[in-house]
Amino acid sequence: MTWSDVIDFASHAIVWLAFGCFIVVASRNAIALVQLLIAAWVFLTRVRPGQGARDLWHRYADLTLPISVIAPAFNEELSIVQSTRALLALEYPEHEVIVVNDGSKDDTLGELLRSFEMHEVKRTQIAALQKTRIRGTYRSARYPNLLVVDKENGRKADAANAGIGFARTPLVCIIDADSIIEPDGLLRAAEPFMYDDDRLVAVGGAIRIANGCTIKGGSLQTIGIAKEMVPRFQIVEYLRAFLMNRVANSHTNTLMLISGAFGLFRRSTLIEMGGYRHDTVGEDLELVVRLHRYMRDHKRDYRISFVPDIVCWTEAPAALRGLDNQRARWQQGALETLQRHRGMIGNPRYGRIGLLAMPQIVLEDILGPPAELIGYLVLPAAALLGLLDPMMAVAFFFVSVVFGCALSVGTLVLEEQQLRRTPNARDLVRIGIAAVLENFGYRQINLWYRLNGFRRFLRNDTTWASVPRVGLGSC
Repeated sequence: MTWSDVIDFASHAIVWLAFGCFIVVASRNAIALVQLLIAAWVFLTRVRPGQGARDLWHRYADLTLPISVIAPAFNEELSIVQSTRALLALEYPEHEVIVVNDGSKDDTLGELLRSFEMHEVKRTQIAALQKTRIRGTYRSARYPNLLVVDKENGRKADAANAGIGFARTPLVCIIDADSIIEPDGLLRAAEPFMYDDDRLVAVGGAIRIANGCTIKGGSLQTIGIAKEMVPRFQIVEYLRAFLMNRVANSHTNTLMLISGAFGLFRRSTLIEMGGYRHDTVGEDLELVVRLHRYMRDHKRDYRISFVPDIVCWTEAPAALRGLDNQRARWQQGALETLQRHRGMIGNPRYGRIGLLAMPQIVLEDILGPPAELIGYLVLPAAALLGLLDPMMAVAFFFVSVVFGCALSVGTLVLEEQQLRRTPNARDLVRIGIAAVLENFGYRQINLWYRLNGFRRFLRNDTTWASVPRVGLGSC
């Protein structure tokens, strides 16, 4: 092979790589556009929910199923008391709060014991799904519906499993200990179960960024946005994920993820499945994918739903360092789930889940991040070298960046028209600016962080990448 043959081969490879990157990015954005249109249709045609908690209470108080709210906690001493108070204050006829201290190294357990006047009690598990030892259970003298479980460290999935084993109710709500549900959140989440014919197995809700909000006594006082740009960019990301992606996928019965920050499940189904897996860092995604697989393998009719009006507020990473760990972990978890359930991809046995939902995850989490990053480099280089029409590079910029801006702004318009959670016009403008600016630097940095998730996956690095917190009271 001559040197000219090598150059010719390399030129063709670059061109094909450029076209491949363009097709992948264009396909991702085309799917996102379809999701935005479906979400807009869902919001426009749905029956609007009751506006006030009092209306919901009068309507559903006699129909609600008891719920156990399970909050795994690890090193959460900064916010655990406020979060627990918020969970106890939820407006729901009958609910128990189970806080699971997952072997915290700080004073999480001490804060709970002192603040809620806890005393040790004996309580047996209905199902022992966790892998680690339970060290003790504690009941509050002031709040009879509060139970604290102290156990050896086994990470979030193990802690959630421990809580599920102690639950006595038909429904269990899994929530992050650093999150706060709006007072009527449980009522809104439980509403679909009230009219269900035993097919509904899980319900998810919208997650919002608490940074910049005023939180006192475990409750949200005022909605605001953070001064830092990193949390503002995440507001836009969360709007796209929950108001566009989740709403559309729920409508088409292809919902593959219920956020670990908030999810309501039928307890009996979780116990049948063995609870969360312990050998993945993406336990929330893996659980829902396995739930689809389990129900279809057993030929059982089922539904997984999403209610955008349920709002759970969570603290987001305030700096890029914490964001790096979080996004790498999310990416690694997605890859682990796809590897474990690869037999579902393109498999007609699993219906629209195998033929549509799983390939979409492949596009989003395997092909998408490297294709877009490589495209930013390869297409301009190919155009400069004369290997590609410069308009192709311009088109890639519009498809990836300009189209991304349009999707973000479109989602923000949808949120303002339907939910109106942004308190004033000034904050709305700030979020709108973030929706545009995130495509110039922040988006590309995020893609790089996701490649770090690829590296962790290939190295089988299962260490938990922690995210620095300042506490909800300081958001």
